[in-house]
Amino acid sequence: MDTFPGKRQDIRSYSALSLAYIGDVVYDLIIRTVVVSRANRPVNDLHRITVRYVSAGAQSKIVQALAGCFTEEEESVYRRGKNSKPHTTAKNASVADYMKATGFEAVLGYLYLTGDMERALYLVKKGIQLTGLEL
Repeated sequence: MDTFPGKRQDIRSYSALSLAYIGDVVYDLIIRTVVVSRANRPVNDLHRITVRYVSAGAQSKIVQALAGCFTEEEESVYRRGKNSKPHTTAKNASVADYMKATGFEAVLGYLYLTGDMERALYLVKKGIQLTGLEL
């Protein structure tokens, strides 16, 4: 944030969809980093492995497995994201799964913007472990 100075606003005032927008990238980067670190493979193989984890269905399972793991603030952000009104939905997921995934992405975006990547990494790892989707 210091590299690109400018007007700052309270992160709690960001819309849930703005938090999910950045959280989507944070989650994708975490998963891609783990996948690439496990093996130097052709890009098609890396993509095939990654999409098992970077989907609304997988994220929905992860967030359900994390039930009770969120702090009060994270739970509030999650609910805001889950109850938001996105303009699109996933073509390969139910609306319910898509909304849960949006809530999870909002939490990750919130954690990233507040500088708590350690917590974001913990939640992703714990959720993957709890669902049995082990990378």
